[in-house]
Amino acid sequence: MAQVQTNQEVTIEKLIYGGDGLARLDGQVVLAPFVLPGERAAVEVVEQKAGLMRSKLVEVREASADRVIPPCPHFMRCGGCHYQHAGYEAQLALKRGILAETLRRVGKMEPPAEIRVIAAEPWHYRNRVQLHIRGAQLGYREAHSKRLAPIEQCPIGSPRINQAIATLREMLRDARWPRFVHSLEVFTNETELQLNVLETERPVARRFFDWCTETMPGLVPGALNYRAAGETYRVSGGSFFQVNRHLIERMVEEAVRDAEGESALDLYAGVGLFSLPLAKRFAKVTAVESGTAAIGDLICNAERTGVAMDARQSSVDEYLQGLAVAPDFVLADPPRSGLGKKAVAHLARLRPARMTMVACDPATLARDLAGLVNAGYRVDGMTMIDLFPQTFHIEAIVQLRS
Repeated sequence: MAQVQTNQEVTIEKLIYGGDGLARLDGQVVLAPFVLPGERAAVEVVEQKAGLMRSKLVEVREASADRVIPPCPHFMRCGGCHYQHAGYEAQLALKRGILAETLRRVGKMEPPAEIRVIAAEPWHYRNRVQLHIRGAQLGYREAHSKRLAPIEQCPIGSPRINQAIATLREMLRDARWPRFVHSLEVFTNETELQLNVLETERPVARRFFDWCTETMPGLVPGALNYRAAGETYRVSGGSFFQVNRHLIERMVEEAVRDAEGESALDLYAGVGLFSLPLAKRFAKVTAVESGTAAIGDLICNAERTGVAMDARQSSVDEYLQGLAVAPDFVLADPPRSGLGKKAVAHLARLRPARMTMVACDPATLARDLAGLVNAGYRVDGMTMIDLFPQTFHIEAIVQLRS
């Protein structure tokens, strides 16, 4: 393989999923962060493999009209955001293009003529953050690294999250802070806070949490009650819940908007974000969730809402394997790994008349959709809902009919 100079000037062709821009140089692909399509940039090659060079941005020599000044002083060091250098309308257009391109490349399928976009306020939206601690410093990790990027505030964090960050930074200067705690999670409904210790060298004493309760107003000792989409959800530590406080209601509306029939199945149900609204539309709802904390929250949420629901603690593959009769409607909200071949095969066997997929990774979505389309389903609608502004993450809601 020919040797290349460390610094190179390239022209960015497009952005790819993951946040990087793609350029070509001497027959090789060059990936660079914090660039935009059409820009000329000087980059420094930091890693070289056969046909691929990874680089870091040195200088933008010819800027895109979509480039803006990032508002966060930690941008480009902190690994949390990838697109603060792009205006928000440009971010949405770029993400929609990446979603369509991924469907073509990975799924070998043509995307719908129209991919709807749902978006909201692109700042101060996160209701949950994970914070890392090194000595008396608190922050996020740098991109592709375990090194700490210290922060004072976070512009994508909600007001209550930022208040908690300020308080924790003060507490870190206190001798009472346990130096063996290395990461925390903060979750909020904007009135109350939940604090979870994620990484620690040894158990944390009760007096630490008592101190936190005294210092952080609204801190709850256990589960947090989160009001969203007309329901109140109990969310325990360890249970997943959507992080964009501005878009939860619109997400639920889009996912269940015209679902109808006698029976519905909610796969990867979590604490019941979709299960509770479905239970008000269908006579029979089965919710499948494998997590112990989440299934407990799901049952509690169903009971106190007064809806009838069959909650099953099981993996989706195992549950579908034992299912002989198809429900009228299936909603699936899998993790980034997607449904997978087994679940797709079971759904193709059962052939429910209608399905909605909520997907947080375009590549696994494309793979799963390809399997379902090959089994006879057609895509009846696709919406990109921007749950993670300023980042490369893409969330899509897809309606399917058999």
